[in-house]
Amino acid sequence: MKRGLMALSTIVILLAVALYLALIRQAPPASSSAELIPVYGYRIVQSYPHDRGAFTQGLLFEGGALYEGTGLYGESSLRRVELLTGRVLQIHHLPPQYFGEGITLWKEKILQLTWREQTGFVYDRESFQLLGQFSYSTEGWGLTHDGRRLILSDGTSTLRFLDPESFKEIGRLEVRAKGVPIRNLNELEYIKGEIWANVWQTDRIAIISPETGAVRAWLDLTGLLSPEERRSADVLNGIAYDAEGDRLFVTGKLWPKLFEVRLVFGDR
Repeated sequence: MKRGLMALSTIVILLAVALYLALIRQAPPASSSAELIPVYGYRIVQSYPHDRGAFTQGLLFEGGALYEGTGLYGESSLRRVELLTGRVLQIHHLPPQYFGEGITLWKEKILQLTWREQTGFVYDRESFQLLGQFSYSTEGWGLTHDGRRLILSDGTSTLRFLDPESFKEIGRLEVRAKGVPIRNLNELEYIKGEIWANVWQTDRIAIISPETGAVRAWLDLTGLLSPEERRSADVLNGIAYDAEGDRLFVTGKLWPKLFEVRLVFGDR
């Protein structure tokens, strides 16, 4: 009798184990590598001279030209820069009461934010002639667009969508990495359907889903400058994408160089 019970118990245990293994195969794992946010490194394709006096706040590349918005009271500007030499080809100085911030190009017009003045400027792309101004209710940090809406950062974890004609706020996006708000979102660029954002005072760029606000990936740019170059430089800030040539450019405030980089995963 005991042998029969033991045999029956063994069969029941084996069946339970087989059922458990079958369920495990069907169910997704509780924690998988797919849930981790990938971190990309970089490879330097080329480096270019950059004005050490430029407190870079906004950067864009369009039609073979590099445009740069710089900050600091009394020193803020909008510039057209020759990529290969870093030479300033054209410059517009902001009035001294304005601290210049992010820039973007919208229909042959360059838009430029200011930090605490809640004032944006609209310029003709070719002449830099001031065409108008607009207002917003927050600080201004970074600016880009997705072809339909302007996207503005204000130093928090919230991105704001603005109508590009009326400049009225038409939506918001909370940026999170695995549920944690990512603050200090700074200079912005819209690249291949995603929002790229410098995170102030870090060497990282967040690559963000414009639909959910989730950080899809990080780009770690640690080590772009040598220790000697870092001593006189400020933080990483400045993302520009050449859509025609599929080139990515990055720089920083008071940096001596601007870099063309390619993303790599793993060892570079």
